[in-house]
Amino acid sequence: MLIGAHVSTAGGLDKAVARGVEIEARAIQIFNQSPRMWRPTAYNEADFAAFREAMAEAKIGAVVIHAVYLINCATDDPDLRQKSLASLTHSLYVGDQIGAAGVVLHAGSAKDGPVDVAISRAGEVISEALDATDCCPLLLEDTAGAGGTLGRSFQELAALIDSAGGDKRLGLCLDSCHLLASGYDVRSAQGLEAVLQECDELVGLDRLGALHVNDSQTPLGSNRDRHCALGTGEIGAIGCAAYLSEPRFEGLPVIFEGPGADGKAPTITDIRQALALREQGLAARRT
Repeated sequence: MLIGAHVSTAGGLDKAVARGVEIEARAIQIFNQSPRMWRPTAYNEADFAAFREAMAEAKIGAVVIHAVYLINCATDDPDLRQKSLASLTHSLYVGDQIGAAGVVLHAGSAKDGPVDVAISRAGEVISEALDATDCCPLLLEDTAGAGGTLGRSFQELAALIDSAGGDKRLGLCLDSCHLLASGYDVRSAQGLEAVLQECDELVGLDRLGALHVNDSQTPLGSNRDRHCALGTGEIGAIGCAAYLSEPRFEGLPVIFEGPGADGKAPTITDIRQALALREQGLAARRT
């Protein structure tokens, strides 16, 4: 299991690697551009080469890109559709160039419209972006379920994958906070086992490409995405420990997005807390 955190690319792509090393991360997640702006960052081959070189020298096993939050692949607005397609395609292109383990995507929102129609529209955009790029996986993230967001259930995630053509590059990024908010009880190893069984039946655990480990300020089924420091929220130490020690997650990048214990970006303290929780979970599984 490659436990890490989201880090900044301020100053250049390769600076993200240095920040990951500083906090002893084994995996890092980055934005390939400002998460609140459509304009893509104009990286060139020198930027990509510097990143690849930094990764080769670091003890970091994987990088994951998070696509910008502005994207709505399910929109019925032509202008927003084109912007979403261009941004997603650019994320996948950057992923191709830096050897990313995947681009994590919030597929979009149906808003007040029919979910099945929105899923069909999203599938078309996703398929186009995949066709325009080479090999980087696209990982659909489960959502907390507010505001008509798509991916609040494994049924919706499976439908999104089918609508996009079932490409082998399509996978999942499961967020523990979002799972709880959508009504999936991951507060214990037993609860997580039931959730993963459903995921396997409806989507397939072979599609898991990355994970987010985030604790939740809000309770089971709240449909609210509110993170807190690991072990301090509704999932708690037991649930986070179970998530971080799940055998079927071995080898995957597991990203803590924050906030950290100090209320800010994740630090080395938070990574070490995640590792301690993992050890607790492994000990519990042995008994």
